[in-house]
Amino acid sequence: MNGHQFSARDLRALIIPLIADSFLSILIGMADTVMVSTCGEAAVSGVSLVDTISNLLITLFSAFATGGAVVVSQYLGHGETDKAKDGAKNLIYISVIISVLMTIIILPIRFHIIDLLFGSIEQDVKIYTDQYFVPILISYPFLAVYSGLTAISRSERKSFRTMMVSILMNVINIGGNAILIYIVGLGPRGAGIASLASRIAGCVVMATLMMNKKEELNIRGLLKGPFSPYLIKRILRIGIPSGVEGAAFHIGKIMVQSLVASLGTSAIAINAVAGNYNSYANIPGNGINLAMITIVGQCRGQGNIKDVRYYTKLLTGLVFISTIILCIPFYIITPQVVSFYGLENSSIDIAIPICRLCLVMCFTLWPFAFSLPNMLKAVGDVKFILLASFTSMWLCRVGGAYFMVRVLGMGVEAIWYAMYLDWFLRGSLYLWRVISGRWEKMQVI
Repeated sequence: MNGHQFSARDLRALIIPLIADSFLSILIGMADTVMVSTCGEAAVSGVSLVDTISNLLITLFSAFATGGAVVVSQYLGHGETDKAKDGAKNLIYISVIISVLMTIIILPIRFHIIDLLFGSIEQDVKIYTDQYFVPILISYPFLAVYSGLTAISRSERKSFRTMMVSILMNVINIGGNAILIYIVGLGPRGAGIASLASRIAGCVVMATLMMNKKEELNIRGLLKGPFSPYLIKRILRIGIPSGVEGAAFHIGKIMVQSLVASLGTSAIAINAVAGNYNSYANIPGNGINLAMITIVGQCRGQGNIKDVRYYTKLLTGLVFISTIILCIPFYIITPQVVSFYGLENSSIDIAIPICRLCLVMCFTLWPFAFSLPNMLKAVGDVKFILLASFTSMWLCRVGGAYFMVRVLGMGVEAIWYAMYLDWFLRGSLYLWRVISGRWEKMQVI
């Protein structure tokens, strides 16, 4: 093990499936956008707008899953398996309660939400938005439980399992899209139904696997408890600041998306394509970032500060290297990739330079802005993340975008320039925090 808590073999076994899982997770959303593009720019725009809202809500599920993963990982690192198992059950309780409430509240007022956020969009875009929104809303409880179960499984270092379930979900989603969009002709509604079916399947399969009595963190007897306010408090201590940070981030994105909507259907579609491109570029980084929660969390639970520092440097370096390796070929084939989205020729000409600049920023700024905070979350330093993220998001991404569009009269490219300013500021703040060592005082368990 070379004097460290995780061997190179341990790291490979955890990280490689998580990178594949990250790709497969992104592929679900990408498949909806690409396959619905045969219905025209309005359909692409409708799916994109729903994804903007949906990502806000999914962030909350992910925040609670992260809180659960940190607590469970630290208990495992500390050798307290029973408390880790109870923490896993309480994460599922939180996930079910929050997601069901969200669906019940939002479903009947979805029209008002769309009008409030994107009132200026064209009527056909609005129709497609609602068609896609309904099945996506219904899928939230299944997605929330799935997110919690995969976070628990990663804490056990069983990332290969989550990858295989993601493959199943993608097969169902893409197959469902092909049938419901191309054959049945349901358009965005069909894409939403296929996503719903894939999330139900993922939830059911993961729950079945985690019920196995041989699982270290099995959730057998889930209905019998224990329902522990003590453990829920510790999960929420990480989850609430992470959720507020994520919510503020995505509310800002929604405001920016509303600004994009005011620029017309073409701008919405261009922004959606660039957003997918941004997701492609960060596939390896997202997978490694998930591994960082487990690795750093277990090291911190054992009180191994030396390895916390070591793995932070190692994993962040891996994010830089893997992102560069992915971005270089994507930079070369950008025109061909963009052409798959069914945009008008004039829109393609605008989208290509936006996508290429995005790739450059992904392998220079993104790791500081999105890898380092995962280390801080794993040790419990979530309040600083909230402050830094909130300040940077509203000052740079939202304020900068509105200034460049409304005052300087720039187009959709301004949205991305403002985002890079956001990445630079938050990345600088996180780097300072990590180097300062103030996170060493944080306690989770």
